[in-house]
Amino acid sequence: MAEKEHAPLTASCVRALVDKLYEKRKSAALEIERVVKELSAANQLDQIKKLLKVLEDFASSQNPNNRKGGLIGLAAVAIGLGKESCTYINNLVRPVVICFHDVDSRVQYYACEALYNIVKVARGAVLPHFNEIFDGLSKLTAHPDQNVKNGAELLDRLIKDIVTESSSFDLVAFIPLLRERIYTRNPFARQFVVSWIEVLDAVPDINMLALLPEILDGLFQILGDNSHEIRKMCQGVLAEFLEGIRRCKNGVNFTGMANILIVHSQNSDDLIQFTAITWLREFIALSGRAMLPHMAGILSAVLPCLAYNDDSRKKVREAAESLNQALRKLVEAQDDQPTPTAEMITFTSEVTPGDKNSSKSNSEIIQLEILSVIKVLQRLLGHETIQARVASLKWFNLLLVKTPNKTFRYIEEFFGLLMTTLADPSDDVVLLDLEVLSEISSNPAGCGGLPDGTVVVSPERSGHEIKLNPYFTKLMNGLIDWFKKDKQLLEDRGAFIIRQLSIYLSAEAIFRSLSEILILEEDVSFACTVVQSLNTILLTSTEIYELRSQLKELATEENCSLFCCLYKCWCHSPISLMSLCYLTQNYGQAYLLMQIFGDLEVTVDFLKEIDKLVQLIESPIFAYLRLQLLEAHQNPELIKSLYGLLMILPQSEAFKLLRNRLECIPQINLTLALDTDKKKRGEERPLVKKINFNKLLDHFLAVQAKHREYKRNQVAYKISAVKNLK
Repeated sequence: MAEKEHAPLTASCVRALVDKLYEKRKSAALEIERVVKELSAANQLDQIKKLLKVLEDFASSQNPNNRKGGLIGLAAVAIGLGKESCTYINNLVRPVVICFHDVDSRVQYYACEALYNIVKVARGAVLPHFNEIFDGLSKLTAHPDQNVKNGAELLDRLIKDIVTESSSFDLVAFIPLLRERIYTRNPFARQFVVSWIEVLDAVPDINMLALLPEILDGLFQILGDNSHEIRKMCQGVLAEFLEGIRRCKNGVNFTGMANILIVHSQNSDDLIQFTAITWLREFIALSGRAMLPHMAGILSAVLPCLAYNDDSRKKVREAAESLNQALRKLVEAQDDQPTPTAEMITFTSEVTPGDKNSSKSNSEIIQLEILSVIKVLQRLLGHETIQARVASLKWFNLLLVKTPNKTFRYIEEFFGLLMTTLADPSDDVVLLDLEVLSEISSNPAGCGGLPDGTVVVSPERSGHEIKLNPYFTKLMNGLIDWFKKDKQLLEDRGAFIIRQLSIYLSAEAIFRSLSEILILEEDVSFACTVVQSLNTILLTSTEIYELRSQLKELATEENCSLFCCLYKCWCHSPISLMSLCYLTQNYGQAYLLMQIFGDLEVTVDFLKEIDKLVQLIESPIFAYLRLQLLEAHQNPELIKSLYGLLMILPQSEAFKLLRNRLECIPQINLTLALDTDKKKRGEERPLVKKINFNKLLDHFLAVQAKHREYKRNQVAYKISAVKNLK
C-alpha cells in the first residue's frame, strides 16, 4: 500500500530518501534521477507529475528528514529531466523556496543546495520566480549559521550569472521588492541588496537609471552603514549611477530624485551629506533651470553647511559652496517676467510637439518661485551661524538685482526682519544687511510707492543719477526708531551704519532725511544724542568727504538747502551747531551763537562737547580753518567765537590747547581782527547771502526753549517720584 502511495518510487527508495543519513538520501536521489530519465524517455508525463507530487509532499512534511529528502529528490528530478525541467519549473521551484523560511537551519541549507542544482539545469526558466528567490536569499544571507550563509551565497552567484546573461528579466516587477528590501538594517542583507543593484546596473539591456528614484533613498540609507566595506561598496554603486547620469542625462528623472537628495544633504553623516550635495551640484550642471522648483529646499539644506569649519567637514563645506554658486547662476532676468499660465505652457507644447528643443523651451518656461525662496531666506537669517546669515543676505541681494519686480511684491514680508538684523552681533552680517537695505532703497522697482499708498519724492545722488525710492524714507525712519528703542545700538553701531549707507547711497540724501525726521522728533533728549553722533560722523568720516567739501563751499542752491536743513536739526545740540557753522565757514553765525551761549545752562556734557570741538579744530579736517586764523582781519567773527569758547572752558587741557592755538595768531592780525567793520568772509558767497540766518537763529532759540522745558519736566517728575516713595 505504501509503495502504491509513493509510486513511481519504490518503498526502499522512499526509506532511503527520508533517512537521517545524507549518504542514503544521496543514493536515493541518484535512483530518482535514473527513474526520471526513463520516464522522460518513455514520455510518461503523468508519472513524472505524480513523482513531483510525492516529493512536494515530502518537502512540506512536518518531519525534517522528510523535508530534506523531498528537497534532494526535487533536485534529482530536475537533473533527470535536463532541459525538459522548464516544463515543470513551478513544481520544482516553489516547494524549495518555501523551505528557505524553514525553522531548521539544515533544511534551509539543503534548500539552497537543491535550488542551486535546479537552477543550474533550468537556467533562465527560473526567472518568473525571481522575486520569491530574491526574497528568500535576502534573508538567508543574513543567517547566523555560516553553512546556510555559504549555501545562499553560492546560489546567489549562480542567479546573478543567469540574470546577467538573460534578456527576459522583469525589472519593473522586481523594483517593488527591491524598494522594500533596501531598507533592511542588517549589514549582510544590505551588502546583498547593494551587490544585486550593482549587477543589474552592469547588464546592458537593463536601464536602472529609469528606476533609480525608487531606490535612491535606500542607497543613501545604506551609505551610512557602520561597516566600512558596505559604505565603500555603496559609494562605488552611487558613483557608477552618477557617471551613468552624466553619460545619458536625457532619460534621467532629475526632479524625481531632487527631494531625496535635499533630505540627505541635511544628514549628520559626512559621507551621506557630501555625496548628496555632490549629486545636487551635478544635477544642476546637467539639467539647469529644470531644478528651479527645488531651489528653496536646496537652499534650506545647503546654506547651513557653509559654516562647517572643522577639517573633517571641509569637503562638505566646499561642495556646499560650489552648489551655492551654481544655484546663484540659475537665477536670471527671465525669472522676473510674468509667471506663465497653464494655457501658455500647453500652447508652447502644442506648437512644438516634435521639436528637439521642446525640452529646452519648457525649461525656459520654468521660473523661480520667489516667495518660497524668500521664506527660506527669512528663516536662515535667524540661523545660529554667521555664514548662513551672510549667505542668506547675499541671496536677498541677488533676488533684488535679478528679479526686483517679483521680489518687491513680498518686500513687506522681510523688510522688518532686515531692519532687526542691524542689531546682529556680526559686523559682516550688518555690512551685508546694509547693502541689501541700500539696494531696496535705490531699486527702480520700489518707485511705485509703499503698500499704504505713500509716495516719496526721490532724491538724486549728485553726479551719479541714482534715484532713491520710497523705501529709502522708510529705512531712515526705521533707523531712527531702532536707535530710539536701542540706545546701545546707536552707540555701538550708529556711526558704522551711517558710514556704510553713505557708501551705498547718497550721503546728502541720508543726512537730509535723518535731519528732517529729527526736526519733528518730540523726544528732544534723544534728538540731541543722535545729532551729536551725526555731527561726529559728518566731521570725521572719510566716506563723507565729498559732502563735507560741498558744505564747506556752499556753492549750489542744493548745498545751501541742505545746510539749512542740517542747521534746524543741529539746533538740538548747540556745540554741534557751532561746529557746523565752522565747517560751512559761517563764522558770523558762529559768533552770534556764541553770544547766546551765555544764556544757556553750561553743564558738564556741554563742556565735554566743547572739548571734542577743540580736539576737532586741531584735526586735519579743520586745517583750512586754522590757516584762516592767519587772515584774522578777514575773519574777525571766527577769532571772537574761538575766544568765546576759550572763555567758557574751565582751565583744562582743552583750554590750554585752544589758548596755544590762538596765541599763534600774529599780533598785528589779531589787532585788525578786533575791527568789526572789516568785511566778513561769508558775505563773499552770493548764495549764502540769500540764507535767512535770523529765521534760523529764531528756530535755534525755539528748540533750546523746548530743551529747557524738557529738563524742567524731568526735574518735576523726579521730585514727584521721591514724594510718592515717602
